[in-house]
Amino acid sequence: MASTTSSNANLKNYALVTLAYWGFTITDGALRMLVLLYFNKIGYTPLQIASLFLFYEVFGIVTNFLGGWIGSQFGLKVTLYTGIGLQIFSLVMLSWLNPNWVQWVAVLYVMVAQAFSGIAKDLTKMSTKSAIRLVVPQDAQSSLFKWVAVLTGSKNALKGVGFFIGSAILSLFGFVNSLLIMAGGLFLIMFTGLMLPKGMGKIKKKVKFSQLFSKSQEINILSAARFFLFGSRDVWFVVALPVFLRETLGWSFYQVGGFLACWVIGYGIIQFLAPNLMQKFGSGRPPQSQTIQFWTFTLTAVPCAIALALQIGLPANLVIIGGLLIFGVVFAFNSAVHSYLVLAFTDDDKVALNVGFYYMANSGGRLAGTVLSGLVYQLSGLVGCLWTSTFFVLAAALVSLKLPNPQPSKDIAWKAGDGD
Repeated sequence: MASTTSSNANLKNYALVTLAYWGFTITDGALRMLVLLYFNKIGYTPLQIASLFLFYEVFGIVTNFLGGWIGSQFGLKVTLYTGIGLQIFSLVMLSWLNPNWVQWVAVLYVMVAQAFSGIAKDLTKMSTKSAIRLVVPQDAQSSLFKWVAVLTGSKNALKGVGFFIGSAILSLFGFVNSLLIMAGGLFLIMFTGLMLPKGMGKIKKKVKFSQLFSKSQEINILSAARFFLFGSRDVWFVVALPVFLRETLGWSFYQVGGFLACWVIGYGIIQFLAPNLMQKFGSGRPPQSQTIQFWTFTLTAVPCAIALALQIGLPANLVIIGGLLIFGVVFAFNSAVHSYLVLAFTDDDKVALNVGFYYMANSGGRLAGTVLSGLVYQLSGLVGCLWTSTFFVLAAALVSLKLPNPQPSKDIAWKAGDGD
């Protein structure tokens, strides 16, 4: 009876955390599309638009570094709903933007608003990923990979949905009203936090500043691999690809936005299905170090092949569409396994600290990729970005060679629950 009650409580907490994350994710994707479309409409170039998101990534690094400590001291419930509150503040702040301001003032204002959004995004993500580790009972670790994949995969799919919603409400209600509508929706979601238990993820002892840097070899290695993995995606996906599709292939902005939205949704679906696919076609065991090594080395070949295909003059439309689809599938498996391993390698009392440190590396990779995407594209075009991506993935693969396997007990538990 007690077991059933505990199981129901865990399911309720999982649903509440997931609802909060879903609501945030839709507004995060919609906000990015709103900013892209609105500033494109008033005459900003793609590179100028990309600069608006730099603070978003920079403050994400800082947030992940400190967010894990804050979560461990005050509880993940506090960090989760603080993140949602900051997103509401960012949306309202952007609604006060005056299109008559001089350009540098408008850019600075949007960058500051996006800084709050970046803090909100990484507080929410760190809190949610950490909370999932805590709501999965110790005797049900078999479900951990599946639960993480459901959360992460649905998040990416809903971010793509957010792209569509952002463009739709912009055309229906305008920039300011769209921002206020999203802020209102998030405000309602905040009330679900009243039903979560207090102190989730909080540890009793004080954490020294030096302990913010992970002491776990596995987390350090995984974090380094994560840095290069996400840098490899953003170095050609964030700025270079949209600019190439518009300026070289002549796609409209709506075609570019729609295509990228579909890609993100498809990527999320693959990530969602990753555990079942790996169970069906693999060994039936949970992901091991060899699993991430296989998928990372496989990914190395994809941007390399796309770059070579463009260099020998194959039709760019077919190369980009086909190559991006393959890249998305392989990258989704990489990301799903990464999201599982970071939780499999950590303990309950260190989950917020380790996940925060890990996603700090994730944000660092995204920042490096965003900056290099604009710089390398300006110097060497999309092909140069693809070769840079290849070297980043190769670095991630080489780093992952030092990764050990998770504890055997978790492997056995995972296998025992394959039929759940």
